[in-house]
Amino acid sequence: MQSSQVESSEQSLSTGPDYDFVIIGSGVCGLYQLYRLLQLGVRVTALDLNGDVGGTWFRNRYPGCRFDSESYTYAYSFSEELLNEWDWTERFAPQGETLEYLRYVADKFQLRQHIQFNCKVEAAHFDAEQSMWRVRTQDGREITTRFLMTAMGLLSVPTTPRLPGLERFAGEAIHTFYWPSEGLDVKGKRVGVVGTGSTGVQVISTIAKDVGELTVFQRDPNWCAPLHNAPLAKDEMEEIRRNYDAIFEQCFRSPNGFIHRPLREVSTDVSREERLKLWEELYDQPGFGIWLGNYRDTMMDEEANAELSEFIAGKIRSRVQDPAVAEVLIPKDHGFGTKRVPLETKYYEVYNQPNVRLIDVNVEPITEVTETGVRITTPAGTEDIELDVLVFATGFDAVTGAFDRIDFVGDHGVRLREKWADGPTTYMGVQVTDFPNLLTCVGPQSGSVAANFPRGIEDIVAWMTDFCQYLIDHDIVRVEPTAEAEARWLDHVADINSKVLMSKTRSWFNGHNVNLDRDDRPRHMIYTGGAVRYRGILADEAAAGYPNFAMTSAKELTATPQATSV
Repeated sequence: MQSSQVESSEQSLSTGPDYDFVIIGSGVCGLYQLYRLLQLGVRVTALDLNGDVGGTWFRNRYPGCRFDSESYTYAYSFSEELLNEWDWTERFAPQGETLEYLRYVADKFQLRQHIQFNCKVEAAHFDAEQSMWRVRTQDGREITTRFLMTAMGLLSVPTTPRLPGLERFAGEAIHTFYWPSEGLDVKGKRVGVVGTGSTGVQVISTIAKDVGELTVFQRDPNWCAPLHNAPLAKDEMEEIRRNYDAIFEQCFRSPNGFIHRPLREVSTDVSREERLKLWEELYDQPGFGIWLGNYRDTMMDEEANAELSEFIAGKIRSRVQDPAVAEVLIPKDHGFGTKRVPLETKYYEVYNQPNVRLIDVNVEPITEVTETGVRITTPAGTEDIELDVLVFATGFDAVTGAFDRIDFVGDHGVRLREKWADGPTTYMGVQVTDFPNLLTCVGPQSGSVAANFPRGIEDIVAWMTDFCQYLIDHDIVRVEPTAEAEARWLDHVADINSKVLMSKTRSWFNGHNVNLDRDDRPRHMIYTGGAVRYRGILADEAAAGYPNFAMTSAKELTATPQATSV
C-alpha cells in the first residue's frame, strides 16, 4: 500500500472512534491478524484477557499438553526469516515450546506494544448512529472502534460437571484449563480424573506413572490412535527447513491443512488384505494418517467406517490386558474418526497398571462429591472413593462459548447469544447479519475450525486483510452480509456436513458438548467442506467485489444521517 493511500485511509477512518480495528484475542490467529493490519497502516489494538500472548497455549498448562499437528506444519508460513530462525525440538511440540514460539513471534515483529493484556471484554454494543462498536472492558473502560474483529479461542471456555457437594471437597479440585503455571504436585497422591477426551487422555497418560492411585471416571470413551512422538534431531530440522515450501504446499492442497490427505481410492477398490496392510502401516506412523490419510470412504460410508472401527477396536483389545476393561474403553455409540481423534502415548497401557481403576459412570454414576472424595452408586449399593486431587478434563463450551460470555449487541438491539440460541448462523463464517462491522476471524462455520489451525487461520486472515483493505479504499463505514446470503450459507453448511459421518455423532462439532436443556438437533459449529473448497468460496466472493455484503460509505452515511440500517 502506497504512503498516499495510508494517509487517505487514516483521514477517512480516524474520525470518531478510538481505533479503526480492535481485535479480541492474541493467540495464533489474533497475532497474525494484528501483524497484517499493522502493515496496512491503520489504527489497531488487540485486547487479551490473559497476561501474555498465546491464547489457548497460554492457558492450558496441564501435564501432557501438546498439539497433534506436526510441529513444522504448525508454524506461520508468512516469514521465511522466521522459519529459518526457529527450531522445533519434537515432532509434536509440547505446550511450553508452542507458547515460547508465539512469544518469539510477538517480540520479533514488535506486536506487544499493540496489545492490551489483562483486558477482559465484558460487552460490545454496536452504535448504529455512529457506525462503530463500543467495547466495555472489565476495568470499566470503553473502547470504540469502527470494526471489531474476533480471534477468540475455539476451546477457551471450560465446562465443569454439576456435581452435588463439590464445594465440600477438602482436596484440590481443578479443571485442566486452570492448571497452575507452577504445576500441581500429584506424586504419590490419590487422583481422580473426570473425562477421557483429548485432554483427559493426555493427562492420564502423563501422570499415571507418578500418582499413588489413579481413578478414571469415563462417560464417553473415545477412539484414540498413537501419536508416535519423538525428538527432532538437528539434521532432521535442517531437512525440514529445506523443504518448507513443499510441506506448506502439501498442507495447502489437503482438505484439513495437515500433511495427511485422503487416498483417491475407496476401501472397496482393494482387497481386505490390502486394507489391513495399509491400516497397520498408518497405525504405526506419527500423527493423523490413520484418520485423515485413509481411504476416503472411511469417513463417509458407514460400512467402511465400521470395518476400520473394528480394526482399531482390535488394537485396543491387544493393548489392554483385562478384556472387560478393554470393552469399556471401546466406543459403542460412534465410529472411529467421527469425533476428533485424540492422539495418545501409551494411553491404553495405563489401564494395565495395578494402581489404575476405570469407572464407567454410565454404570456406576457419581452421585456426589464428599469432603474426602467421590461417592458412586454401584449395583451393590454406594462406594466412597477417597481422593486427594480431583481433575476435571471435561472439555469446553466449544466454538460459540467465547462469544456467549461477551454481551454482543448488534443492530436494533439484537443479542448474538439470542440469535445463536438454536445454533450459529453466519455468512462464510466471517460475518453475521444484524451485527455490522463485526468480523469473525475465528468462529463457527469457518474453515479454520475443522483444520490444522495455523493453516486455516492464514487462509482467513489473508482474505480478511484484503477485505479490510477494500473497506478502507472505498471508505466503507458499515458492512454486513445480506440475510439471503446468510441463509444460503447455512443451507450449504448443512448440506455439506450431512455428507460426512461426523454429522451423525454427538460431539462439540455439532454443539453437543455442553450440558444444556435443549433438544438434540445438531448445531452447525463447523464447516466440513474442506480448506480447498472453502478457500475457493472466499476467493470467488472477493473476485466478484463482495456482492453478498451490504456496504455503506462515509459519504452515504453523511447524506442520510437518520438511517440506522442498510
